[in-house]
Amino acid sequence: MSELAERFDTHDPGAKQVAEKIRCDACPVMCYIAEGRTGACDRYGNAGGKIVRCDPLTILEHAVGGGGAMVPFGAEGEAWNGELVNTGRRFVTAIGAGTTYPDYKPAPFIVSQEVEGVDLVTVVTEGIFSYCGVKIKIDTDRHIGSETAIVRAQGEAVGHVTTGEYGSQMLSLGGVHHLTGGSKQEGRATCDAMLDLCNRKPVELAIDGGATVVVEAGKAPVIDGKVEHRMRVGCGSATIGMFATQWRGLVDEVVVVDDHITGVISEHQAGKVLGWEDTGIKIVGRRSTPGRYFKVSEPGLGWGGTTISDPLSILGEWNARKGARPGLSLLMVSTTGEQFAYYELDEDLKPVEKPFPERLRKSVRLIEENCEPALCTVLFVGGAGGSLRAGVTENPVNLTRSVQGFETYVTVGGAPVYVWPGGGITLMVDVTRVPEGAFGSVPTPALVAPIEFTLRRDDYVRLGGYEAEIRTVDDVLAKGGEYLNERRAAIAARENPWPPLQQLRRTR
Repeated sequence: MSELAERFDTHDPGAKQVAEKIRCDACPVMCYIAEGRTGACDRYGNAGGKIVRCDPLTILEHAVGGGGAMVPFGAEGEAWNGELVNTGRRFVTAIGAGTTYPDYKPAPFIVSQEVEGVDLVTVVTEGIFSYCGVKIKIDTDRHIGSETAIVRAQGEAVGHVTTGEYGSQMLSLGGVHHLTGGSKQEGRATCDAMLDLCNRKPVELAIDGGATVVVEAGKAPVIDGKVEHRMRVGCGSATIGMFATQWRGLVDEVVVVDDHITGVISEHQAGKVLGWEDTGIKIVGRRSTPGRYFKVSEPGLGWGGTTISDPLSILGEWNARKGARPGLSLLMVSTTGEQFAYYELDEDLKPVEKPFPERLRKSVRLIEENCEPALCTVLFVGGAGGSLRAGVTENPVNLTRSVQGFETYVTVGGAPVYVWPGGGITLMVDVTRVPEGAFGSVPTPALVAPIEFTLRRDDYVRLGGYEAEIRTVDDVLAKGGEYLNERRAAIAARENPWPPLQQLRRTR
């Protein structure tokens, strides 16, 4: 145990012993832990009569030059051994650091480091987040559930379907009401689902009245047992606008089927600009502006995110007075290019499916090529509250003002975050940018997430920081900390630049 830990150890040693167990005070559960065992969180254990953090402290190693290209060359004639070249600085993350609980403690690590002439302090702690959730972006054209529909994990309500975005379905999971406002089973299921999602593990979610979806950060979604491959290139109208020139002279009419806006090229402004002739087509749907139709179908898993399996079902009678004629050619295609069919009108002006012509395959492939891969994105969202901030400064509101004033840079496991405007410190981070295994939980239930605050040393002292507790990186490496039992080094990804020297070198 460090001197800092001993200074804050206020428990009576005799009272701490219960049946040869040690009481852990790293979270509000206050487990009694036997020798060689861990607490309910599996994060803290009893080793030799001391409470230790079981996961290693993670230290990111950065190449000199701010994350530039690393050249794998040693001295002349010396083979490269695979180690990081030109390791110039290290960043002590909060992963494995321990928490500030009980809240009278300074953060586990308050680390100073000079970077390119700037004297910086990074305050490192693992925050216990009851007020947290995950936002999930699922890149797919498939309908997975109605907006506000309940999302379940292990049969328990853990969130809801929220506003869909362009080419993506969106879910909002977690939050304090699901974690602590319902039954114990609901809280545990919510915590388990969020923990696995934040640690990039697959989670099966069932949507009331909708689909079953397997979500895993950085992987394609699996909807009702089917792996998705593409997100749509655009709505039907946008697809018409993007590729109208590809169809000119090759086909008489094009319909791009879409759940939101189905496009018809002969009526669309893009077709009119190109001199497209009327075809007398009739779309069964609600006409918006020329060539754009809403509600051709209910949302579903068919063509363009509709319930349609037969695209001809959205067509009405063709009008000969407006251009319909025998032999008129028609291409119908979805917004991902995954479904397509070719028809010609017979003598009764009825569309008859024909073998798909080679002349149109290039345009369909072009739609597919412009569709990005289907992907699940998981964003951790949390509010850094009073107890966490108290580990940074004796006057917590000063930290909030410093973050809001862009004097303090916030990271989660070294990954940059988006800090929401307005009051408090509400942050959002892409979990794929955080080192693996960075998130944990406690049985309260709540998630445990690493968080770091980096600012200039003089600013830290000015906001009332714990100046006496500032240590160097070398001291951390040599002596460890209150709960530290080992260290893990990880190479910082280039997309996670640290620190933001342009910000921290601001003009006074």
